[in-house]
Amino acid sequence: MGIVNVTPDSFAESTRTFDPEAAIEAALRAEDDGADIVDIGAESTRPGAPPVDADEERRRLLPVVRGLAGRIRIPISVDTYKADVAREALRDGAAMVNDVSGLQRDAALADVVAQAGAALVLTHTRGTSADMYARAHYADLVAEVTSELRTSVQSAVERGVPLDAVLVDPGIGFAKRPEHSYGVLARLPEIAAALGRPLVAGPSRKSFLRAASGDRDAPDRDWATAAAVTAAVLGGAHIVRVHAVAEMIQVIRTAEEIRRMVHRP
Repeated sequence: MGIVNVTPDSFAESTRTFDPEAAIEAALRAEDDGADIVDIGAESTRPGAPPVDADEERRRLLPVVRGLAGRIRIPISVDTYKADVAREALRDGAAMVNDVSGLQRDAALADVVAQAGAALVLTHTRGTSADMYARAHYADLVAEVTSELRTSVQSAVERGVPLDAVLVDPGIGFAKRPEHSYGVLARLPEIAAALGRPLVAGPSRKSFLRAASGDRDAPDRDWATAAAVTAAVLGGAHIVRVHAVAEMIQVIRTAEEIRRMVHRP
């Protein structure tokens, strides 16, 4: 899953793609580089990021979705937790909604996804960008993450989203301190087994990587990202969300070959 940010304050990129035409070109380039899905986000979800209202999110997001519809061959995912924004994006050509709130911010999002027959990614988090780190306390990391994700999945299904349209993301970097994010990566097989749904992992360029690689700016964390992506694939992730598609394709394909050989004689 190639990331395309349509925000003026993305934490992970040295250049911003706030301009719709630049974002469209970035998405098409991600496809050419080997992405299977492109994920377009118009509101930063980094810790401490200010919220964006629905009108502004539409203004940033929808021209990109419309510009890609009919031009891109891979599915378009939109990174939003707002039902009204998702409804228009799905109408305009998106096929998936990536909800970083796990239906905590706008439960009606599940109704929109169900009506559109779209796919839904539910991410584990607590609180909002402003207070997520204050809520990063776990007595049993895996048990709590899986229990809270299970509640999100149940909510989606109860509102009409077919279970086979639901994917789960354990939320690396969301309401988690570095030790929690590394713990999630290390124990992905347990999380996958407990939830029984396809797993999405998004470690790309996140700040938890500084605990091992040093105080580097986000665009300089691709080597650390490569290690985390390898761990995610070996741990059973079905989709890995990345910024540097061309580089991470090599990492992912190599890790896939290793994983494929694990159970062979």
